[in-house]
Amino acid sequence: MVRSMTGFAAAAAEVPPFFVGVEIRSTNSRFLDLAVRLPTVYQDLEERVRRAVAARIARGRVEIRVQIEEKSVPASFVEADLPRARAVFQALSQLAETLGLRERPTLAMLLSTGGILKAVTPGVDPEAVWTVLEGCLARALADLEAMRAAEGGRLAADLVARLDGIEAALQEIRKTAAELVPLYRQRLEARIVALTQGLVELDSSRIAQEAAFLADRADISEELVRAESHLVEFRRLLEGSPAAGRPLGFLLQELNREFNTMGSKIGNASASQAIVAVKSELEKIREQVQNLE
Repeated sequence: MVRSMTGFAAAAAEVPPFFVGVEIRSTNSRFLDLAVRLPTVYQDLEERVRRAVAARIARGRVEIRVQIEEKSVPASFVEADLPRARAVFQALSQLAETLGLRERPTLAMLLSTGGILKAVTPGVDPEAVWTVLEGCLARALADLEAMRAAEGGRLAADLVARLDGIEAALQEIRKTAAELVPLYRQRLEARIVALTQGLVELDSSRIAQEAAFLADRADISEELVRAESHLVEFRRLLEGSPAAGRPLGFLLQELNREFNTMGSKIGNASASQAIVAVKSELEKIREQVQNLE
């Protein structure tokens, strides 16, 4: 069954010392467009997250926000750069001695030079984090797929109802097309009578030939067969692959082409009205298909 491209899911897991939270939002897009947000110190895991998402989602704009906290150690701590501090102290002492100053370098002087105290982020273990993140991401993706599938089911039901209407219209158009020969014959006879005012005897065989010629020019049997075939394939795709949005879009283009050709060939008012109504339905279907994966 087809899936929608819109959805939201979240999952969290706490496996000491890690807490991991994942949020996934997906919206419409012509292609698969991934945006992954990870804490800076865990950027090395981004490619793994992308591969995991791409393995389960074929199309859509997907934003993944990952929260990772390691509670066993402080987020950062401060340490002194002792070699730099000694070098600065010696330089200040030498300067004071050269200038004949009695003042000795103080701690405040050392710190004012900068670079002696620095924040240090503790080392991280990407493999340990990925063990937790992978399971959390899998649950969020499963929930996202379920939401997209549910929405896809509702869209598919609407599309099937519209397809039923189009198929009914096709039957009416086929019936009308089958009645074109006698209709053209009546029109020809009426026109000739009007032009000649009944002074010329009508040749029945010639009238029949001309009517058949006009009906042949307006023949839409091939277009009807192809349109019916496209509708059968459309239904099959709706019930098949979850990622059927692109092939369904292609079929809609073909259906539009067939009905445009029918409209240009057939000269019957009721059939033309039915074709216009079908094209309106196809446009509504196109808008719905744009939401499918």
